[in-house]
Amino acid sequence: MADDIQIDGFSISNNVLASIVTVAAEKVDGVAYVNGHNVATSLITMFTARPTVTDDTVTCEVMDGKLDITLPVAVFFGFTFPEVAEDIREAVCEAIETQVGVGVNAVNIRIDDLIFPKE
Repeated sequence: MADDIQIDGFSISNNVLASIVTVAAEKVDGVAYVNGHNVATSLITMFTARPTVTDDTVTCEVMDGKLDITLPVAVFFGFTFPEVAEDIREAVCEAIETQVGVGVNAVNIRIDDLIFPKE
Protein backbone atom coordinates (compact mmCIF):
# COMPACT_ATOMS: atom_id res chain seq x y z
CA MET A 1 0.00 0.00 0.00
CA ALA A 2 1.07 3.57 -0.62
CA ASP A 3 0.48 4.52 3.03
CA ASP A 4 2.93 1.92 4.31
CA ILE A 5 6.48 2.49 5.45
CA GLN A 6 9.06 -0.09 4.34
CA ILE A 7 11.80 -0.41 6.95
CA ASP A 8 14.10 -3.08 8.33
CA GLY A 9 12.60 -5.86 6.20
CA PHE A 10 8.93 -5.26 6.94
CA SER A 11 6.07 -2.92 6.14
CA ILE A 12 4.09 -0.88 8.67
CA SER A 13 1.14 1.42 8.18
CA ASN A 14 1.56 5.15 8.71
CA ASN A 15 -1.59 5.00 10.83
CA VAL A 16 0.01 2.49 13.18
CA LEU A 17 3.09 4.67 13.57
CA ALA A 18 0.90 7.75 14.06
CA SER A 19 -1.07 5.94 16.78
CA ILE A 20 2.10 4.95 18.65
CA VAL A 21 3.54 8.46 18.39
CA THR A 22 0.27 10.14 19.40
CA VAL A 23 -0.26 7.98 22.48
CA ALA A 24 3.35 8.46 23.60
CA ALA A 25 3.31 12.23 23.07
CA GLU A 26 -0.02 12.77 24.82
CA LYS A 27 1.32 11.14 28.00
CA VAL A 28 3.90 13.94 28.34
CA ASP A 29 3.11 16.63 30.91
CA GLY A 30 2.23 19.87 29.16
CA VAL A 31 0.89 18.30 25.96
CA ALA A 32 -2.78 19.12 25.41
CA TYR A 33 -3.11 17.02 22.27
CA VAL A 34 -1.40 16.03 19.07
CA ASN A 35 -3.06 17.96 16.23
CA GLY A 36 -6.01 16.15 14.81
CA HIS A 37 -6.37 14.19 18.02
CA ASN A 38 -8.80 16.44 19.84
CA VAL A 39 -11.83 16.07 22.11
CA ALA A 40 -13.90 14.08 19.60
CA THR A 41 -11.18 11.55 18.87
CA SER A 42 -10.27 11.42 22.57
CA LEU A 43 -13.82 10.36 23.41
CA ILE A 44 -13.70 7.69 20.72
CA THR A 45 -10.39 6.48 22.13
CA MET A 46 -11.83 6.38 25.64
CA PHE A 47 -14.63 4.03 24.58
CA THR A 48 -12.71 1.80 22.16
CA ALA A 49 -9.73 -0.51 22.41
CA ARG A 50 -7.41 1.51 20.19
CA PRO A 51 -6.75 5.20 19.52
CA THR A 52 -8.20 6.97 16.53
CA VAL A 53 -5.75 9.03 14.51
CA THR A 54 -6.84 11.34 11.73
CA ASP A 55 -4.87 11.84 8.53
CA ASP A 56 -1.89 14.17 8.39
CA THR A 57 -1.32 14.42 12.12
CA VAL A 58 2.02 12.67 12.24
CA THR A 59 4.41 12.15 9.35
CA CYS A 60 7.09 9.48 9.23
CA GLU A 61 9.86 9.00 6.67
CA VAL A 62 12.66 6.48 6.42
CA MET A 63 16.10 8.08 6.31
CA ASP A 64 19.22 5.87 6.39
CA GLY A 65 17.26 2.92 7.79
CA LYS A 66 15.73 4.88 10.67
CA LEU A 67 12.60 6.98 11.09
CA ASP A 68 12.28 10.74 10.90
CA ILE A 69 9.07 11.72 12.67
CA THR A 70 7.28 15.07 12.61
CA LEU A 71 4.33 15.79 14.86
CA PRO A 72 2.28 18.91 15.48
CA VAL A 73 1.20 19.41 19.09
CA ALA A 74 -0.78 21.77 21.28
CA VAL A 75 0.85 22.71 24.58
CA PHE A 76 -0.78 23.96 27.77
CA PHE A 77 0.08 27.52 28.79
CA GLY A 78 2.71 27.67 31.52
CA PHE A 79 4.92 24.84 30.30
CA THR A 80 8.36 25.57 28.88
CA PHE A 81 8.41 24.65 25.19
CA PRO A 82 11.97 23.27 25.01
CA GLU A 83 11.36 21.03 28.04
CA VAL A 84 8.07 19.71 26.66
CA ALA A 85 9.69 19.12 23.25
CA GLU A 86 12.57 17.16 24.80
CA ASP A 87 10.16 15.05 26.88
CA ILE A 88 8.12 14.34 23.73
CA ARG A 89 11.27 13.28 21.85
CA GLU A 90 12.26 10.87 24.62
CA ALA A 91 8.75 9.38 24.91
CA VAL A 92 8.32 8.96 21.14
CA CYS A 93 11.78 7.42 20.62
CA GLU A 94 11.22 4.94 23.45
CA ALA A 95 7.76 3.97 22.17
CA ILE A 96 8.91 3.48 18.57
CA GLU A 97 12.06 1.59 19.48
CA THR A 98 10.17 -0.64 21.95
CA GLN A 99 7.04 -1.35 19.90
CA VAL A 100 8.35 -1.22 16.34
CA GLY A 101 11.95 -2.23 16.93
CA VAL A 102 13.53 0.37 14.66
CA GLY A 103 15.69 3.36 15.43
CA VAL A 104 14.67 6.99 15.25
CA ASN A 105 16.87 9.63 13.58
CA ALA A 106 14.81 12.64 14.57
CA VAL A 107 11.58 13.67 16.25
CA ASN A 108 10.60 17.09 14.98
CA ILE A 109 8.01 18.84 17.12
CA ARG A 110 5.92 21.66 15.70
CA ILE A 111 3.96 23.55 18.37
CA ASP A 112 0.81 24.57 16.53
CA ASP A 113 -1.41 25.68 19.39
CA LEU A 114 -1.25 27.03 22.92
CA ILE A 115 -4.07 26.08 25.29
CA PHE A 116 -4.94 28.66 27.94
CA PRO A 117 -6.77 27.81 31.17
CA LYS A 118 -10.38 28.85 31.42
CA GLU A 119 -10.78 31.93 33.62
